[in-house]
Amino acid sequence: MDTILSVTNLTVSLGRRSVIRNLSFELHAGEALAILGPNGAGKTVLLRALLGLLPHGGEIKWAEGARIGYVPQKAAADRQLPVHLSDLLEAKAHFLKLPSGEVGRVAAVVGLAPELLDSNVSILSGGQFQKALIAFALLGRPNVLLVDEPTASLDELTEERIYELLHLLQEEGMTVVLVSHDLTVVYRYATTVLCLNKTGVCIGPPKEVLTPEALEALYAAPPKYFQHLHNHHVV
Repeated sequence: MDTILSVTNLTVSLGRRSVIRNLSFELHAGEALAILGPNGAGKTVLLRALLGLLPHGGEIKWAEGARIGYVPQKAAADRQLPVHLSDLLEAKAHFLKLPSGEVGRVAAVVGLAPELLDSNVSILSGGQFQKALIAFALLGRPNVLLVDEPTASLDELTEERIYELLHLLQEEGMTVVLVSHDLTVVYRYATTVLCLNKTGVCIGPPKEVLTPEALEALYAAPPKYFQHLHNHHVV
Protein backbone atom coordinates (compact mmCIF):
# COMPACT_ATOMS: atom_id res chain seq x y z
CA MET A 1 0.00 0.00 0.00
CA ASP A 2 1.10 3.56 -0.65
CA THR A 3 2.39 5.55 2.31
CA ILE A 4 0.09 8.53 2.89
CA LEU A 5 1.78 9.85 6.06
CA SER A 6 5.32 9.63 7.34
CA VAL A 7 6.22 10.97 10.80
CA THR A 8 9.88 11.09 11.80
CA ASN A 9 11.23 12.05 15.24
CA LEU A 10 8.20 14.19 16.02
CA THR A 11 8.54 16.28 19.17
CA VAL A 12 5.81 18.60 20.43
CA SER A 13 6.00 20.82 23.52
CA LEU A 14 3.33 22.91 25.20
CA GLY A 15 5.14 25.67 27.00
CA ARG A 16 7.96 24.02 28.91
CA ARG A 17 6.27 20.61 28.95
CA SER A 18 7.33 18.05 26.37
CA VAL A 19 4.19 16.15 25.37
CA ILE A 20 5.45 14.02 22.46
CA ARG A 21 9.09 12.96 22.13
CA ASN A 22 10.80 11.51 19.06
CA LEU A 23 7.71 9.77 17.66
CA SER A 24 8.11 8.01 14.32
CA PHE A 25 5.56 5.99 12.35
CA GLU A 26 4.07 5.53 8.90
CA LEU A 27 0.46 5.29 7.78
CA HIS A 28 -0.67 3.65 4.56
CA ALA A 29 -3.57 4.75 2.40
CA GLY A 30 -6.82 3.03 3.37
CA GLU A 31 -5.72 2.04 6.86
CA ALA A 32 -7.62 2.73 10.05
CA LEU A 33 -5.15 3.89 12.71
CA ALA A 34 -6.39 3.97 16.30
CA ILE A 35 -4.48 6.13 18.79
CA LEU A 36 -4.69 4.88 22.37
CA GLY A 37 -3.31 6.18 25.62
CA PRO A 38 -4.13 7.56 29.05
CA ASN A 39 -5.24 11.14 29.58
CA GLY A 40 -2.37 13.55 29.04
CA ALA A 41 -0.46 11.20 26.75
CA GLY A 42 -0.71 13.61 23.82
CA LYS A 43 -3.36 12.02 21.61
CA THR A 44 -5.19 15.25 20.71
CA VAL A 45 -1.86 17.08 20.58
CA LEU A 46 -0.71 14.57 17.95
CA LEU A 47 -3.80 15.18 15.82
CA ARG A 48 -3.32 18.94 16.03
CA ALA A 49 0.32 18.58 15.04
CA LEU A 50 -0.65 16.41 12.05
CA LEU A 51 -3.04 19.18 11.02
CA GLY A 52 -0.23 21.74 11.19
CA LEU A 53 -1.84 23.58 14.09
CA LEU A 54 1.04 23.23 16.55
CA PRO A 55 4.75 24.00 16.20
CA HIS A 56 6.87 20.88 16.35
CA GLY A 57 10.27 19.37 15.84
CA GLY A 58 10.98 16.49 13.49
CA GLU A 59 9.10 15.90 10.25
CA ILE A 60 5.47 15.35 9.32
CA LYS A 61 5.18 14.49 5.64
CA TRP A 62 1.81 13.95 3.98
CA ALA A 63 1.77 12.34 0.55
CA GLU A 64 1.01 14.52 -2.43
CA GLY A 65 -2.73 14.50 -2.96
CA ALA A 66 -3.62 13.92 0.69
CA ARG A 67 -6.78 15.86 1.53
CA ILE A 68 -7.52 15.99 5.24
CA GLY A 69 -10.82 16.28 7.06
CA TYR A 70 -11.00 16.78 10.83
CA VAL A 71 -13.73 15.84 13.31
CA PRO A 72 -12.97 17.45 16.69
CA GLN A 73 -14.02 16.01 20.01
CA LYS A 74 -15.93 19.18 20.79
CA ALA A 75 -17.21 21.81 18.40
CA ALA A 76 -16.33 25.41 19.19
CA ALA A 77 -19.66 26.63 17.81
CA ASP A 78 -22.37 27.71 20.23
CA ARG A 79 -25.19 25.23 19.66
CA GLN A 80 -27.71 27.70 21.10
CA LEU A 81 -27.29 30.09 18.20
CA PRO A 82 -30.39 30.28 15.94
CA VAL A 83 -28.63 28.58 13.02
CA HIS A 84 -29.92 25.78 10.85
CA LEU A 85 -27.64 22.85 10.13
CA SER A 86 -27.90 23.53 6.41
CA ASP A 87 -26.56 27.06 7.02
CA LEU A 88 -23.36 25.71 8.56
CA LEU A 89 -22.79 23.15 5.83
CA GLU A 90 -23.64 25.53 3.00
CA ALA A 91 -21.28 28.16 4.44
CA LYS A 92 -18.35 25.76 4.21
CA ALA A 93 -19.41 24.55 0.76
CA HIS A 94 -19.55 28.17 -0.43
CA PHE A 95 -16.13 28.93 1.08
CA LEU A 96 -14.63 25.91 -0.71
CA LYS A 97 -16.48 26.82 -3.94
CA LEU A 98 -18.00 23.36 -4.10
CA PRO A 99 -20.60 22.47 -6.73
CA SER A 100 -24.25 22.54 -5.79
CA GLY A 101 -25.48 19.31 -4.31
CA GLU A 102 -22.39 18.62 -2.18
CA VAL A 103 -24.24 19.34 1.06
CA GLY A 104 -26.95 16.89 0.10
CA ARG A 105 -24.34 14.32 -0.88
CA VAL A 106 -22.45 14.37 2.44
CA ALA A 107 -25.73 14.44 4.36
CA ALA A 108 -26.77 11.26 2.57
CA VAL A 109 -23.37 9.65 3.20
CA VAL A 110 -23.62 10.11 6.98
CA GLY A 111 -27.36 9.47 7.18
CA LEU A 112 -28.72 12.93 7.96
CA ALA A 113 -32.36 13.11 6.86
CA PRO A 114 -33.37 16.16 4.78
CA GLU A 115 -35.61 17.46 7.56
CA LEU A 116 -32.62 17.57 9.90
CA LEU A 117 -30.80 19.90 7.52
CA ASP A 118 -33.60 22.41 8.03
CA SER A 119 -33.48 22.04 11.82
CA ASN A 120 -31.85 24.38 14.28
CA VAL A 121 -28.59 22.90 15.54
CA SER A 122 -29.81 23.37 19.12
CA ILE A 123 -32.42 20.61 18.77
CA LEU A 124 -30.10 17.97 17.33
CA SER A 125 -29.38 14.95 19.49
CA GLY A 126 -25.80 14.12 20.40
CA GLY A 127 -25.61 11.49 17.68
CA GLN A 128 -27.16 13.75 15.05
CA PHE A 129 -24.75 16.54 15.92
CA GLN A 130 -21.80 14.14 15.69
CA LYS A 131 -22.96 13.05 12.25
CA ALA A 132 -23.22 16.73 11.34
CA LEU A 133 -19.58 17.24 12.35
CA ILE A 134 -18.56 14.28 10.19
CA ALA A 135 -20.58 15.68 7.27
CA PHE A 136 -18.86 19.06 7.77
CA ALA A 137 -15.47 17.31 7.63
CA LEU A 138 -16.42 15.39 4.47
CA LEU A 139 -17.13 18.56 2.50
CA GLY A 140 -14.27 18.95 0.05
CA ARG A 141 -13.99 15.17 -0.45
CA PRO A 142 -11.05 14.41 1.85
CA ASN A 143 -9.29 11.07 1.55
CA VAL A 144 -7.98 11.22 5.13
CA LEU A 145 -10.20 11.72 8.18
CA LEU A 146 -8.76 12.63 11.59
CA VAL A 147 -11.32 11.92 14.31
CA ASP A 148 -10.88 12.85 17.99
CA GLU A 149 -13.00 10.67 20.32
CA PRO A 150 -16.20 10.97 18.25
CA THR A 151 -18.51 9.26 20.74
CA ALA A 152 -17.71 11.05 23.99
CA SER A 153 -20.93 11.39 26.05
CA LEU A 154 -23.02 9.36 23.58
CA ASP A 155 -25.09 6.33 24.53
CA GLU A 156 -23.89 2.86 23.54
CA LEU A 157 -26.23 2.39 20.57
CA THR A 158 -25.35 5.80 19.12
CA GLU A 159 -21.65 5.07 19.64
CA GLU A 160 -22.00 1.89 17.63
CA ARG A 161 -23.69 3.70 14.74
CA ILE A 162 -20.99 6.39 14.62
CA TYR A 163 -18.20 3.81 14.58
CA GLU A 164 -20.00 1.77 11.92
CA LEU A 165 -20.20 4.93 9.80
CA LEU A 166 -16.47 5.56 10.18
CA HIS A 167 -15.74 1.93 9.34
CA LEU A 168 -17.89 2.16 6.23
CA LEU A 169 -15.97 5.25 5.09
CA GLN A 170 -12.71 3.37 5.63
CA GLU A 171 -13.96 0.36 3.67
CA GLU A 172 -14.77 2.73 0.79
CA GLY A 173 -11.16 3.93 0.69
CA MET A 174 -10.91 6.61 3.36
CA THR A 175 -7.80 6.62 5.56
CA VAL A 176 -9.00 7.06 9.14
CA VAL A 177 -6.97 8.23 12.15
CA LEU A 178 -9.07 7.77 15.26
CA VAL A 179 -8.48 8.69 18.90
CA SER A 180 -10.57 6.36 21.04
CA HIS A 181 -10.64 4.87 24.53
CA ASP A 182 -12.96 2.06 23.42
CA LEU A 183 -10.85 -1.10 23.13
CA THR A 184 -13.78 -3.03 21.69
CA VAL A 185 -13.94 -0.62 18.75
CA VAL A 186 -10.17 -0.73 18.30
CA TYR A 187 -10.11 -4.53 18.10
CA ARG A 188 -13.06 -4.59 15.73
CA TYR A 189 -12.21 -1.82 13.28
CA ALA A 190 -8.58 -0.68 13.51
CA THR A 191 -5.94 -2.09 11.18
CA THR A 192 -3.13 -0.48 13.17
CA VAL A 193 -2.80 0.78 16.74
CA LEU A 194 -0.51 3.53 18.00
CA CYS A 195 -0.10 3.47 21.78
CA LEU A 196 1.06 6.66 23.48
CA ASN A 197 2.08 7.21 27.05
CA LYS A 198 4.68 9.23 28.91
CA THR A 199 7.30 6.50 28.84
CA GLY A 200 7.17 5.23 25.27
CA VAL A 201 5.12 4.13 22.27
CA CYS A 202 4.10 0.96 20.50
CA ILE A 203 2.62 0.46 17.06
CA GLY A 204 1.28 -2.49 15.09
CA PRO A 205 -1.85 -4.60 14.44
CA PRO A 206 -4.22 -4.73 17.44
CA LYS A 207 -3.91 -8.49 17.96
CA GLU A 208 -0.12 -8.22 18.11
CA VAL A 209 0.28 -4.98 20.04
CA LEU A 210 -2.56 -4.98 22.58
CA THR A 211 -1.47 -7.81 24.81
CA PRO A 212 -2.61 -7.73 28.45
CA GLU A 213 0.96 -6.88 29.44
CA ALA A 214 1.13 -3.98 26.99
CA LEU A 215 -2.22 -2.64 28.17
CA GLU A 216 -1.07 -2.86 31.77
CA ALA A 217 2.00 -0.81 30.90
CA LEU A 218 -0.07 1.65 28.89
CA TYR A 219 -2.85 2.28 31.39
CA ALA A 220 -1.22 1.10 34.63
CA ALA A 221 -4.08 -1.36 35.21
CA PRO A 222 -3.86 -5.07 36.11
CA PRO A 223 -3.63 -7.35 33.03
CA LYS A 224 -6.63 -9.44 34.18
CA TYR A 225 -8.83 -6.39 33.52
CA PHE A 226 -8.13 -6.71 29.78
CA GLN A 227 -7.76 -10.47 29.41
CA HIS A 228 -11.38 -11.30 28.48
CA LEU A 229 -11.69 -8.36 26.11
CA HIS A 230 -8.44 -9.27 24.37
CA ASN A 231 -9.34 -12.90 23.84
CA HIS A 232 -12.91 -12.17 22.80
CA HIS A 233 -12.25 -9.65 20.05
CA VAL A 234 -9.00 -10.79 18.43
CA VAL A 235 -9.73 -12.86 15.35
